[in-house]
Amino acid sequence: MNKFKVGDQVKITSGKDEGKDGKIERLFPKEQTVLIPGINVYKKHLKGSQGQKGGIYDVPRPLSFAKIALLCPKCKKGTRVGFKIIENKKLRVCKKCHEQI
Repeated sequence: MNKFKVGDQVKITSGKDEGKDGKIERLFPKEQTVLIPGINVYKKHLKGSQGQKGGIYDVPRPLSFAKIALLCPKCKKGTRVGFKIIENKKLRVCKKCHEQI
């Protein structure tokens, strides 16, 4: 079970966007990265070819799992994720307030 899921609210803990928060749009589990819209955006210069228009475009890049922290819905703080097994179900738990996420 992953610690992060699509739609989770996360806070950026390091890098150029430190302190910002956003929702996870896409997960890449093999690379252990996530894509968050509006975060980690870079410029890409494209040359026009065969009907495509060239120019400078904003491209969001994936962020590592190590650079984000899950925001607990109850205590509204960036937290680590723990797991509990209740009735043969593995549940994610906030390490700060011990509530189910």
